[in-house]
Amino acid sequence: MEFTELADYPVSPGTLTEWLPTVSPPAASSAGPWYDDPRPASFVQAARLREAATHTGPGHESWLGTAFTVAGPLDEAAFGRALRVWIDRHEALRSHAEVEPATGRLSRQTFDDGVVSVCPLTHGHRSSAVIFEHLHDLFDRATSPLSWPAFAFATVAAPDPDDGFTVYFAADHAIIDGLTIVLIAHAIEALYRQEQGGPAAGLFPVGSYLDYGVREREDAADLDAAAPVVRSWREALDRNDGRLPRFPLELGDRPAGPVPQGALSAWVLDAEAADAFAVACRKVGHSFFAGALACLGLVGAELAGEDRFDTVTPMHTRSDPYAAASVGWYVGIGPISFDVRGARSFGELAGRAAQQIAAAKDSSKVPFDRVCEVLGRGARPRFVVSYMDVRFAPSASRWSEWNARALRSKQYDDSVYIWINRTPLGVNIASRYPNTDVATANVHRYLARLRIRLEEVVGTGSCALGEPLHH
Repeated sequence: MEFTELADYPVSPGTLTEWLPTVSPPAASSAGPWYDDPRPASFVQAARLREAATHTGPGHESWLGTAFTVAGPLDEAAFGRALRVWIDRHEALRSHAEVEPATGRLSRQTFDDGVVSVCPLTHGHRSSAVIFEHLHDLFDRATSPLSWPAFAFATVAAPDPDDGFTVYFAADHAIIDGLTIVLIAHAIEALYRQEQGGPAAGLFPVGSYLDYGVREREDAADLDAAAPVVRSWREALDRNDGRLPRFPLELGDRPAGPVPQGALSAWVLDAEAADAFAVACRKVGHSFFAGALACLGLVGAELAGEDRFDTVTPMHTRSDPYAAASVGWYVGIGPISFDVRGARSFGELAGRAAQQIAAAKDSSKVPFDRVCEVLGRGARPRFVVSYMDVRFAPSASRWSEWNARALRSKQYDDSVYIWINRTPLGVNIASRYPNTDVATANVHRYLARLRIRLEEVVGTGSCALGEPLHH
């Protein structure tokens, strides 16, 4: 699934409808549906809530979303019921955590399933431009984690009912992650068909992200400075003058004021070429991601003369099978750092990357914010490389038919993020970066060179390391 901003999605004209979740007391009770919930926020959710409470207004949105088309005319009653069932499935959507400004203390309220209503608010037929502006404003405004709901749905029904309708969804990052996003189209489409009288949706049972937050804090309670994960992060910070790794090429001076980051998305390998790259990596005993990191290391050495490849990578923490399809932010991060120079073969370089991936998996199981508490210092990611293989996600083979896309809000910082996603169609690479002429040129140059290296491995099963990589 391609990962882009809303501006890059082909928004079509049609009848625009917002779908507004509301809660009311259960029919048999006069009490309100919300109850005080002692369960804490996960570390990453708490950090996001505090950041949102401190920095408000335009430029501080942080939402993820999706868009996809459903065949046939929009059955409003069935669609509303489908959304209610989906919200009921996921406790993260039925809960609200907030920060008390005076004390910084987090508190939570939750409501049980069976009490949410979803009401359509129709805006009539609108042009593509008007719909885009409306959706952009809706998602920026209605997904704040400081109020409930921190998510929003809209549909656009085509003028010809036989052309179907497009579903748009966004939620603040505090309650959702990238893997959740690629599961939504399947879940909503299956529930909608079920509510129309079709086959049962057959969705996997799911656990609660709120319970995950409890377990995460219990597991991290005894972390101390001698723990291997703390030593690993301390070394990563020490290598970078107390900060996390930076992008290896120059990014130029940061623009004055809040300027949205630049972005790109490109299909770099088709499905056949992606398979060939994976085979080449397996032949040297390593994974697709290890091979891709090896290529990134080569690019940094070639273009920037970097002796080491240094980045941070996010990894899912859905170890419980009931978390596999659960809505939540089940992600940790781990440092990746390996020597590039002196490698004698692509396989050796991929092996160095593979060792770091294994170490990063261990590191990602411990919340980085908890590590920062132990270290007594904080840092934010500056250069992030993410990899997801989503070929086997439910209904992944239908994403092209549905014109399904993962979406993200605009960002305004000076970090560089690179997402490498292996899909049924091949490999898509997306990136966001500071909106300067220098950063735009260098990120494009960096990823163009990465594509050349990937294609070299596809064509030959390996790649030439070149003289500059040898001592």
